[in-house]
Amino acid sequence: MHRLVEGRDFWMGGVKIDFEKGLQGHSDADVLIHSICDALLGAANLRDIGFHFPDTADEFHNIDSKILLKKSVALLREKGFEIGNIDATICTEAPKMNPHIPAMQQTLSKIMNTDIYNISIKATTSEKMGFVGRQEGITAYTVALIYKL
Repeated sequence: MHRLVEGRDFWMGGVKIDFEKGLQGHSDADVLIHSICDALLGAANLRDIGFHFPDTADEFHNIDSKILLKKSVALLREKGFEIGNIDATICTEAPKMNPHIPAMQQTLSKIMNTDIYNISIKATTSEKMGFVGRQEGITAYTVALIYKL
């Protein structure tokens, strides 16, 4: 999850979306990509995104999250794993995600070198409840199926 703030670009699934706010973070704060990285790394017992790409490291300040995903997939494959599929859900009141999902799937499939049909992305709201409902932040949840080669 990341906080919505003024003065930042809005990135989701590697796609820049026109919106009046962006997500706050050490990198570009692409919450969907971060969730995918965590799911892949966790499924392979390789810890998490913060372990490999700490927000205390200057080299990751304002980094494009697509680079973090590419590095995460490389770590996965170095350990002999391959991506089976990704099932992700973005929870936000705004902006609407559904029009952007095909572009996100296309972008992510290229980065991960996997078939576009291996990447499921869904969008939902929190029915105006909590910090997501108040449009203070956005969350993303991902489950990844991997297999050993």
